[in-house]
Amino acid sequence: QVQLVESGGGSVRPGGSLRLSCVPSRRIWSVYTMGWYRQAPGKERELVATITEGAGRTTYADSVLGRFAISRDNAKNSVYLQMNRLEFEDTAVYYCNFRTYTDVDYWGQGTQVTVSS
Repeated sequence: QVQLVESGGGSVRPGGSLRLSCVPSRRIWSVYTMGWYRQAPGKERELVATITEGAGRTTYADSVLGRFAISRDNAKNSVYLQMNRLEFEDTAVYYCNFRTYTDVDYWGQGTQVTVSS
C-alpha cells in the first residue's frame, strides 16, 4: 500500500521558517492535486494549500496567504510547503494529500509543527 511520507516538521520560534516535504513510498500516477492540510488540537482538519498538475494553480487558506508557498516536483512525485513568518496559530499536525483524477485520496501520517517562544 502506498504511503505518503512527510518530513520537515519541528519546533520554531514565531517569525521563523520551516519547509515540509512529502514523498510517496512509490510513485502515484494520475495525481491531479497535491496539498497540505493541518489539524490543531481540538479543531477540525483544515486546508492549508493545494496545487494542481500542469498549470500548477495554487489555493491557500486566508490565514497563510503571503506567508506559505506550496510547490511540487512532478518528476519526483513530491510536494513541498515553505512556511515563513510562522505564528503561534500555525501550530498543528500537518498532513499532505494526493488526489488523483479518479478522486482517490492518499494521506500522509502527519508531521508536527510547533511554534513557541
